[in-house]
Amino acid sequence: MERGGRWLLLASLLTITAQAAHKSDTGGDAAIINHSSMVIQRLQELLQNGNASDSTLRVRTSNSDEVKIIHTHQLMLILQSDVFEGLLGNQSVVTLMEPPECAALFEKFIRYFYCGEISVQLNQAIPLHRLASKYHVSALQKGIGDYMKTHLASESTQGHVVSWYHYALGTGDETLQESCLKFLAWNLSTVMSSSEWVTVSDDLMVSLLQRSDLVLQTELELFASVEEWVNRNNPNISIIEKVLRSIRYPMIPPSQLFQIQKQSVLLASYQHLIQDLLFQAFQFHSASPLHLAKYFDVNCSMFIPRNYLSSSWGSQWIINNPARDDRSLSFQTQLGPSSYDSSKKITWNALFSPRWLPVSLRPVYSESVSSGSQSNRLEDGRPRLVVSSAVSGLDFAGVTFQKTVLVGVRRQQGKVFVKHVYTVHQSTDEVSDFLVHADLQKRTSEYLIDNSLHLHIIIKPIYHSVIKAK
Repeated sequence: MERGGRWLLLASLLTITAQAAHKSDTGGDAAIINHSSMVIQRLQELLQNGNASDSTLRVRTSNSDEVKIIHTHQLMLILQSDVFEGLLGNQSVVTLMEPPECAALFEKFIRYFYCGEISVQLNQAIPLHRLASKYHVSALQKGIGDYMKTHLASESTQGHVVSWYHYALGTGDETLQESCLKFLAWNLSTVMSSSEWVTVSDDLMVSLLQRSDLVLQTELELFASVEEWVNRNNPNISIIEKVLRSIRYPMIPPSQLFQIQKQSVLLASYQHLIQDLLFQAFQFHSASPLHLAKYFDVNCSMFIPRNYLSSSWGSQWIINNPARDDRSLSFQTQLGPSSYDSSKKITWNALFSPRWLPVSLRPVYSESVSSGSQSNRLEDGRPRLVVSSAVSGLDFAGVTFQKTVLVGVRRQQGKVFVKHVYTVHQSTDEVSDFLVHADLQKRTSEYLIDNSLHLHIIIKPIYHSVIKAK
């Protein structure tokens, strides 16, 4: 029976191989007769009914006496896993110890060996990836890794990106780590208001607070969320000092600085750790940045704004039917975060075009160029975005401007997640590679929400040190 079962499985696999060979035959009147779905169905029935089984997996967990019995077929397992090949080489019954979350999905994992397909939910990604990694099922391991990278913005009740980051850190998956870090940084306001905020590890918190590309409403919002995190996690004093000294206090208006000094329970105990930074922040707000730059290094991270969504630093721009025609927007921002500059405004103009051709590709309208040819070349255009100051030759001593454009995707429960961020320097008006791969003609495009393009343009003033005073 054991040998007969193996031959039955081998015959099925050879049938699939033969069908693949038929597909490569393009000569004559060849036709493809495809029964692959029937073969896969029969393979799954073998697993489900235990027919012709020649091996047994006993799956246990360390904290339970329950044993899950799965009757399998060695050929199906060893074809995709060298680990199973080693385990089943000299025995037909194998006992496997798995964590509870992996044991609960083990039968689903084994079913993948028989049909090459598996359904994955957000809370199943880590245990399934653990199983694929442990048993060297490389195709499934890669598939679940790709799933995680493309489902960072998916809605979940408890949140999942923080746990995915910690898992990627433990497994050394640097690509997934970076994907998670970007998502957390670009959607920090949403993450801070979720239940997963308190699950952020000490190292991840320190790493996030060092970034200038954090997207949030204001620096005060960040301080309040960090205070909540400290109160809930009670880290050691060295971590508390690191996170408190990573808050960019000069980006908080003086009135709010006074308020947190008076009302913050955290600062009541640890204000001595940042007294120098608070004093420096008040100095920053009381003098001209140009004058301050003579005495302090204003080019350090403390004086660099993050990506603030406050109306003082940019504007939201929702473009309905973005494939239709050109659009424009005008908005104002503060000259700088210092209270000294709060009353000084700069006007910015933005121009969006769904199919804007660069000069080198624009058609020459003459009798020698047919209208059909002109139309075809216009279709070669791609979305373009230009952001420029209303005053030509904008130049403020000691200050340059960085333009950042956020592209929101996948609204869930009223929230828009940021998936793409484009940054250009003051000297450049056009946002390079803007939505270069987007097809705004499709209503199902990942870049569109209800057939609208959700943008947020942020202007970040960057101070530069000038002549140092002795």
